[in-house]
Amino acid sequence: MKHLKALFDFYINSSLHVSLAVLALVWVTEIQLALNPQPLLYGFVFFGSITGYNFVKYAALAGLHHRHLTQSLKSIQTFSLLCFLAFCYFAFQFDWVFWLYCIPLGILTLLYAIPFLPHKKNLRRIPTLKVFIIAAVWAGVTVYLPAIGADRLDFSVSILFLQRVLLVLALMIPFEIRDLTYDALALNTLPQVLGIKKTKLLGLALLIGFVALEFTIPGNRTGYIVITCILGLITAFSILKATTHQSSYYASFFVEGIPVLWWLMLLAFCQLTL
Repeated sequence: MKHLKALFDFYINSSLHVSLAVLALVWVTEIQLALNPQPLLYGFVFFGSITGYNFVKYAALAGLHHRHLTQSLKSIQTFSLLCFLAFCYFAFQFDWVFWLYCIPLGILTLLYAIPFLPHKKNLRRIPTLKVFIIAAVWAGVTVYLPAIGADRLDFSVSILFLQRVLLVLALMIPFEIRDLTYDALALNTLPQVLGIKKTKLLGLALLIGFVALEFTIPGNRTGYIVITCILGLITAFSILKATTHQSSYYASFFVEGIPVLWWLMLLAFCQLTL
């Protein structure tokens, strides 16, 4: 049991779970827009997400404590390096036009982690900005990149982008509440500014917008709308149940797994209606 827990912790801490969630949202977009599969994009997004998340989470820590790294962190570093090499392989399979669209997303990710502002600040340290950067990057990667890869940019794509931003913002609220007792007051996170109750109400309002946008997608299938409503209810439940003393896996496993659940529900619906 101890070894299984260590393996599960590595799955969470090495960003495998969150990267699977990002990849699941790419698959959701492909289903919603009826796009052909893009295997190269899957590798690019999955390994790129692991590389980006682990860089943001562990780069500073490793730099400060490189002589005293725990075995777990050393394993994550080695794993991240292998994922970075895999990411480079997939990255070189795309042409320069695709990369033009990736540059803003890459710059936001780098500036989110690297101090470039006065007093050694990065974008992560700018009050209240963190959640909006993450939501924009997730939406860009999971909506615009699949659409660009399929040469499809239209009204539906813009709606899905906005919808995805609202969903990611809502999904981040349990994390913001979890970290309330640890975040520096200068960060002005949503719970710090609004309080927990109003932050949860904001999350519910975001989900109402998320569900409402589903009705504006041209030619949308009724089954997709029903699944979006179910997903909205599940996410609302996760927000309402979030506390500052939640289980260590509540946000990092259950909440981050909600995009995977969305993809599985859409996949099951598509298979049943063939």
